[in-house]
Amino acid sequence: MAEIVIRNVRKEFGDFVAVRESSFTIEDGEFFMLLGPSGCGKTTTLRMIAGLELPTSGEIYLDGEEISQRPPSQRDIAFVFQMFALYPHLNVRKNISYPLVSQGMPRAQVREKVAEVARILGIEDILNRPVGGLSGGDRQRVALGRAIVREPKAFMMDEPLGALDAEFREHMAEELRALHDRMGATTVYVTHDQLEAMQMGDKIVVMNNAVVEQFGPPQEIYDKPATMFVADFIGSPPMNFLDFSGKLAPGASRVKLNGQAFDVPALREGAQGDLVFGVRPEHVRLSDDGAYRGKVLATEYLGTTQILTIETPNGVLKARTGAEKPVRVGDTPALSFVGETVSLFERNSGRALRSALNEGVLADG
Repeated sequence: MAEIVIRNVRKEFGDFVAVRESSFTIEDGEFFMLLGPSGCGKTTTLRMIAGLELPTSGEIYLDGEEISQRPPSQRDIAFVFQMFALYPHLNVRKNISYPLVSQGMPRAQVREKVAEVARILGIEDILNRPVGGLSGGDRQRVALGRAIVREPKAFMMDEPLGALDAEFREHMAEELRALHDRMGATTVYVTHDQLEAMQMGDKIVVMNNAVVEQFGPPQEIYDKPATMFVADFIGSPPMNFLDFSGKLAPGASRVKLNGQAFDVPALREGAQGDLVFGVRPEHVRLSDDGAYRGKVLATEYLGTTQILTIETPNGVLKARTGAEKPVRVGDTPALSFVGETVSLFERNSGRALRSALNEGVLADG
């Protein structure tokens, strides 16, 4: 069992706060994603779990044991770096076997374990080759093999696919997820790519400016963003935001945009002042009849779908619609929205208003 618990962890570098009171739990066997833009604190969090950085305050538990002040050698965690960090003077076999040899494992047992890992990763044919002449994908497999051969309690991966080209990244992402499913080991994976996080993760932590904005399963984070940042960061195109002002009482299930009423999930709390109406592009509907209209500014044909840029009385939005019905620049279609999918936010705080849609969203800070 390799459950990891992060409890009120904070990391300071002088006056700079890199991670601010973060708390979440990584279940045993999960593929767990730390997602966010550069400088948000995700890599620092990973390094604190691995022991490469020590937290300023807070607690980190591995298998129920508090490990926040232990050195890396006492944590039984393997780390896979973005730039592979292989030994250039050693061949593939010796790179993979290095952790076992350094532990004094008998040679026969080392050979057996290296052969097993090479078979899992499909690199039996390159075991005797120098690492310097390998492709980026093969070098990444070797780096993974060196981590796997130790059979640690958990794997830490810091953007391990970041140095690969886009097409091969997608292929390696599929391989890495399949490898995780076969091994069942707890994996913590850092990325700035929200598509990679959605594709691979069982759970996702979204970080911004040193704070955990939200964590949960990918579908929950996509459907129920806890903040405007999460709604904007997750999705391509991201969620649309339309501004409006007003007063909403608890239980309200309709809001008005430019005088037109639209359904929203029933609110569990009230709000007043500057509010934001959030809707995903695929939940915008176009029709011929209706009073709330927008003007099409641009169209982007994507084969089976099209992305439309539409100017509305409350702001510009993107709509993803089927490509079977042509839409031209300058058209003024009527707009409606799938009510149960709408999110409402407070403009000043960026916080989602609790509703039937996002009740139970997990957010920290």
